Amino acid sequence: MKTISIYLFLFIPFLLLGQNPDDVISTQDFKNTLLLHKEFVSIPNLPENKELMLQNIQWVAQKYDNLDFETTLLETSTLPILIAEKEYNPNYKTVLFYFHIDGQPINPDAWDQDHPFTPVLKEKDKEGTWQPIDWKLLEGDIDDEWRIFARAAADDKAPIIMLLSALNILKTNNNTPKFNIKVIFDPEEEYGSTALLSTLDTYKDRYASDYFIVMDGPAHTTNKPTVTFGCRGIATCAITTYGSKVPQHSGHYGNYVPNPVFSLSRLLASMKDDHGKVLIEDYYKGIDIDPTVFELLASVPFDAKKLNQALGIHSSEQVGRNYQESLQYPSLNVRQIGTSWKGKGLKTVIPEYATANIDVRLVPETDGEVQLQKIKRHIQQQGYYVIDRDPTDAERLNHPKIAKFTGALSVNAFRTNPDADFGKKIRNQLKEGFGEDPIVIRLMGGTVPIIPLINTLNVPTVIIPMVNMDNNQHSPNENIRIGNIRQGIYICLAILNSNYE
Repeated sequence: MKTISIYLFLFIPFLLLGQNPDDVISTQDFKNTLLLHKEFVSIPNLPENKELMLQNIQWVAQKYDNLDFETTLLETSTLPILIAEKEYNPNYKTVLFYFHIDGQPINPDAWDQDHPFTPVLKEKDKEGTWQPIDWKLLEGDIDDEWRIFARAAADDKAPIIMLLSALNILKTNNNTPKFNIKVIFDPEEEYGSTALLSTLDTYKDRYASDYFIVMDGPAHTTNKPTVTFGCRGIATCAITTYGSKVPQHSGHYGNYVPNPVFSLSRLLASMKDDHGKVLIEDYYKGIDIDPTVFELLASVPFDAKKLNQALGIHSSEQVGRNYQESLQYPSLNVRQIGTSWKGKGLKTVIPEYATANIDVRLVPETDGEVQLQKIKRHIQQQGYYVIDRDPTDAERLNHPKIAKFTGALSVNAFRTNPDADFGKKIRNQLKEGFGEDPIVIRLMGGTVPIIPLINTLNVPTVIIPMVNMDNNQHSPNENIRIGNIRQGIYICLAILNSNYE
């Protein structure tokens, strides 16, 4: 998509501002935005380097100071939280925005450039390979299909730049939002948001708002404006079955000593049918996909054949009628299986134990602790003596089937009603701005570490993902599509021109 086509596509947001498109963001202004992004991404942002993280935080603080925001560093157990605030009218509602400043670890040798924190502008050649191009090309027509490659170029520094650019546009045009703004910048999201979560009791009042918008993650694969109204939570557990007290020679004791791998495999097989549906009693209890909900789920563009081809699978499990519906149910995933031997090579032994590590993706209807108890009860119903430690010698002799079960809740899910007042206003504003309904994701499959903050605030919350899906998030050669930066600015303008009264 070239510059001219994106202007035509995004003409309506400018009408909201009462401005001509070219008067809102000129080629020079957009070039300056891209160079600002380049400058920001050039500051390494790994929390292990506190000095550089503080430099990132101060860089953002200075930009918000220039916009006449009040900026404050909130002390935490690790790195400080930056919060930027601006009250336009004491009678307005307050919207809290969330970004994270940190990035994932890097392996420089795996990148197709000199260094992951040196942004490189690239375009795709005729063979489909990304080739570096000179930044001076920004002086001419800017191609939306160009990309900037660097760590954190997309996740999450691009959205930070998008909102900054939109706020600058409003200021230049003497426009102000019809709501007050707070912005949180998390310095450790990629590492579990330790800093932020340590402040929930101390700074709850500072984070207080009427609505919460999280600007993180990739948009739908169509790259159309996307609104996500929730995400799944996660709980984990481990199941261990036992053979003899120590590994035994498979020649001497094969056919005599029970192999715990087989007992574990039978136990796991009892938990799911051949179509992937969980057989554990009441595992899906409380979940009702009524026609209205299914219509919303089915409205998300989806091509099963294309997705299966990309995944390299013949067919999907049949928990839901499509991909989106499958996310509305709690999952049961065996993420790793191991036995006692951890060294190199293979040994002809019967292991003394076998362990399955499991993760459960939670939905709002399912509590993590309750789901883990259902799994534990299922194991007991299979005739197992279930304990939370290794068995004693006496227990080994008295119980034919023993399983150790340990579980840990990480975080429960959240979901905001897409048809409630806040959800409708967000959706309608984007529809007005872009001339068509945004992609509505009722519940995304992943889990974000800030769900405890969302649940503590207890206000309507949405996630607005704006970067391209194929951005290589968390991987080598992370990138942001130029057109997504442009579109993200317009998404932010549409949101800033909303009235949440």
